[in-house]
This record gives sequence, structure tokens and C-alpha cells, in this order.
Amino acid sequence: MAITTAASGKRGDGLPPAMLRLVRELSRLPGIGEKTASRLAFNLLHRPREDVIALAEALLEMKERTSLCSICFGLSDSPQCQICGDTQREHDVICVVEGPADLMALERARGFNGVYHVLHGAVSPLDGVGPDDLKIKELLPRLDQTNGGGVREVIIATNATVEGEATALYLAKLLKPLGIKTTRLAHGLPSGGDLEYSDSATLTSALNGRREL
Repeated sequence: MAITTAASGKRGDGLPPAMLRLVRELSRLPGIGEKTASRLAFNLLHRPREDVIALAEALLEMKERTSLCSICFGLSDSPQCQICGDTQREHDVICVVEGPADLMALERARGFNGVYHVLHGAVSPLDGVGPDDLKIKELLPRLDQTNGGGVREVIIATNATVEGEATALYLAKLLKPLGIKTTRLAHGLPSGGDLEYSDSATLTSALNGRREL
């Protein structure tokens, strides 16, 4: 499907400029090709005006109100997320994950009652991503025993990929001198797989069978 405009000398498949713009913007989203973007655009076109307005308002509200928790760097609409502010959770156990989607996957599994730390990526030298590009240095103050940290265990739950394993090894080496128990999720997770796409039973098994690094 060609969505280039007539102004560029190419076909626009007869779509009006407003539709072309919407298809173009939707196709920029990950996993959304031009055909899927076109189907979504036509679906929105035939929806009631109130539905489209609600979607637009939800997108704007998400963009304007969603930020990072000042403690764990997960997604939040306030300085401190609900998980970090929950006094019923075990704040002396921190689970380190690559991204917010991984945190959500573990929460859906309902097998973990500690708190989290979100790195926002993994070490990947080929992509130019080093430890300083992640939220690693922000983790260390949370583990400072002299600063009232009181953390008894850090669970490294990075993905079972080359980058995830490299990140886990880096963190294990970094945390070892601190004398804090450091564990890695068990290999119930498939090699090369992402937490985001793992089912609840697999995640719970991996949590329960985690090993010390």
C-alpha cells in the first residue's frame, strides 16, 4: 500500500490527506505496518465521534501525566508509584527488570510481593548501550546499608537473552562486594525469551526457583 502524497509525485491510493496522515502516524508504532495502520484508521473513521475523542484524550493524558517513579523508575502518574508506596510489600527484596513491561508481567503472575527497580534497557555494546546508559547507578543508593537501606535480597530478572545475561553478570559483579544476597531467575524462562511474553505459571516457577549468583 503506497501512502505517499501526490505532492511528492507518487500515489496516495486515493486517501484524503487527513487519512494519509493518520495511517502514516499509526505505521510508525512498533509492530504496526501500513496495512494494519490502514485497517485501524478505517476502524476509527467509522467509530462514533465520542469514541475517537476518548481515545485522543487518553493518549494526551498518558503523555502528559505518565512519568517515572522517583524510586524504582517504573511508570507512575505521581512522584512515587503505587508499588513503592505500598507498606504491605517487602521493601527489603528488590527485583531488577529491564523495562516497565517486564514489571507488569511479574505483577500479573502475582508470585512476587517485593518491590522493583527498572533499568530501562540492557547492556548491549553492539548497540552502543553501556551500564551508564541504564538506571544502574540509581540502584546503588537503595542498597546502601549505612543509609537505612536494609535490603536483604536483589533478584536479577533481566531477560534470558545475550544482552540480559550480560547485564545480569555485570550487576552480580557490582553487587557482590556489598554482601547482599543476589539471585537470578531460574531457567523456567525460555532462552532468548522476554518476560513480557511469558505466562504466569512460568514466571512464578522462575521466581520460586531463582538461584544465587
